[in-house]
Order: sequence, then structure tokens, then C-alpha cells
Amino acid sequence: MCNNMAWNSCPSHPTFVSCKRRHRSKQSRVQIYRLSRKKWEENYVEKDMELMNLKLYLENQSIIEENEKLRKKASLLHRENLVLMAEYRKKFPRF
Repeated sequence: MCNNMAWNSCPSHPTFVSCKRRHRSKQSRVQIYRLSRKKWEENYVEKDMELMNLKLYLENQSIIEENEKLRKKASLLHRENLVLMAEYRKKFPRF
């Protein structure tokens, strides 16, 4: 058995065992808390990324639509410019 001087370092002493149990129990709760917090953070980050991706996708679609409108307008202006240049050359053949 253990002598009185080393009672707290003796693994078979009830106080040592109960302290050890409390420590393990506290440690496991902390680990569970950390795991659940980590899972929560992963879910939060994942949902946040999905939302950000959706916003960027919608913004990209809007930019693509605006680009198409501008491209059509530029094409129309180019054709109009060609017609006006042809008319100008008919009126002023020296230039």
C-alpha cells in the first residue's frame, strides 16, 4: 500500500483516482466542446461560402447580360458608322 507521505502520488489511493477521474471527465467535455465547435464552424464557413458563391454567380450573370447588351449596341453603332462613312464619301468623293 502507500505510505502517508506519498498518498497523492499513489494510483490506488481514492483521492488520486477521483482527481484523475474528474480531470478526464473535464478533459473529455472540453474535447467534445471543441469538436462540436469545430463542426459548427465548418458548417458556418461552408454555408457562408455557399452564400458568397451564389452572390458572385448572380453578379457574374448580371455582368454577362450587361456585356451582351453593350456588345449589341457597339455592333449597331459600328454598322451605323459604316453607313454614314459611305454616305459621306458619296457626297465628298475627294476625301
